Amino acid sequence: MKLLNIDHIPGAEIEALGLVRGTVVQSKHFGKDLMAGLKTLVGGEITGYTEMLNEARAIATKRMVDEAEALGADAIVNVRYGSSAIMDGAAEVLAYGTAVRIK
Repeated sequence: MKLLNIDHIPGAEIEALGLVRGTVVQSKHFGKDLMAGLKTLVGGEITGYTEMLNEARAIATKRMVDEAEALGADAIVNVRYGSSAIMDGAAEVLAYGTAVRIK
């Protein structure tokens, strides 16, 4: 499955099949959340949250791809990601794009 963040596939004619998306709400366990809070006192990257968001992005992407495959798509164009805080220590990640079939 090709994933592109442009609205076309260079040199290919495509048929749009529809919007596809994947979403996940992810959190870290209490111990990592506590350590992240302490890290804010000294500064630097909070790797626990970086790992959480990378994992959430991978899950959301897989769910989007699964939805596109169910439509018979060869690719997803105009792929975008969004995220929002749901509560302390939890975030929603959304992946979305247009499923297409290459002609």
